[in-house]
Amino acid sequence: MKIASIEITQHQLPLDPPFHPSWSSRPRARFDATIVRVRTDEGHEGIGSGDYMLGFAGHEHVFVGEDPLRLERHHRALSHIAFHYGRCWPLDLALWDLAGKIAGQPCWKLLGGMRDRLACYASSGTLRDGPALADLAQRALDRGFRAMKIRFRRGDWRADIAALEAVRARVGDRLELMVDCNQGWRFPWDTMSSWTAKDALVVGRELERLGAYWMEEPLHRADREGMRLLREKLDIRIAGGELDREMAELRDLVAGGCLDVIQPDVVSVGGITGLAKVAAMAGEHGIAFTPHSWGNGIGVAANAHLMAGATDGSFFEFPWDPPEWTKERRDFMLRAPLDVDHRGDLVLGDAPGLGFELDEEMLARTRVDGGVVRSNN
Repeated sequence: MKIASIEITQHQLPLDPPFHPSWSSRPRARFDATIVRVRTDEGHEGIGSGDYMLGFAGHEHVFVGEDPLRLERHHRALSHIAFHYGRCWPLDLALWDLAGKIAGQPCWKLLGGMRDRLACYASSGTLRDGPALADLAQRALDRGFRAMKIRFRRGDWRADIAALEAVRARVGDRLELMVDCNQGWRFPWDTMSSWTAKDALVVGRELERLGAYWMEEPLHRADREGMRLLREKLDIRIAGGELDREMAELRDLVAGGCLDVIQPDVVSVGGITGLAKVAAMAGEHGIAFTPHSWGNGIGVAANAHLMAGATDGSFFEFPWDPPEWTKERRDFMLRAPLDVDHRGDLVLGDAPGLGFELDEEMLARTRVDGGVVRSNN
């Protein structure tokens, strides 16, 4: 069996009203999705999604004609492309989906089969005032979630703490509360500085007072000494590493004792193949592995299969912030959006591969790349 073709298409869903993410000063008026399809000469197809696949054009020949199940070989080639060009890890997701379909098994089983369900935390995305955020937390409880992540970056950390206080006053200890400080990285148009370690230490002591479960991205992603300081001075868990670019960066965060929770996303670094190794390394160091998954449903599914197959603890991130961010917006490319059950668990099931089906009609309506297909040579 050989890889016969690779097809990459771009899609856009207009967002009306726009979505206002906490991690950007600009509202999001559209939601972009890149769909990667890998087909074999025997008629199998694997599907991935994530980054734009910038720089992949012209490298198809590295994969076409090769055995699709040589996943380590393909991972090495993708790591070289990622060094020179863009993050082309969606192809790794498509290859794993393909491998599962060839084997007739879900990816979580191929990755170790630890469990078929994940306890999810409701991951909010917008900046609400205290009463509105408390209302959302109550809705999360009513939906079955046992944990929720709220966002900081209101311009003054005291306003952030006030919003967290309002949530704690409403839900008490019925919800574990994670906090994303949104200090690890910026978009090009957001040029403000990240917190210093002393800034973050002050905030961290407030989060301890309010019983937060973890403090996520409290510093610039490169401030490893600051992360170690926070771990030494605070009892609260320190989380990070969601969008680091190189596998070596994740290795250093783990080996350097910088984090209690490591959060790399398969669509951004390493794919499933690479992050399976990071999950194992984190486990050996007593660090929780729970990937970032604020993308579309294909990325959510890929991260979930990895975490379920290869680990046995912690909460899984499930993007959930209605009405601003719904499963219909997030998963517009899927026939059936991913959702949690009445207990707030994501159940993966036994469907081969990553377990989703594309909505081909919606993809045809939202396609914006002019119908260009990149294939055999």
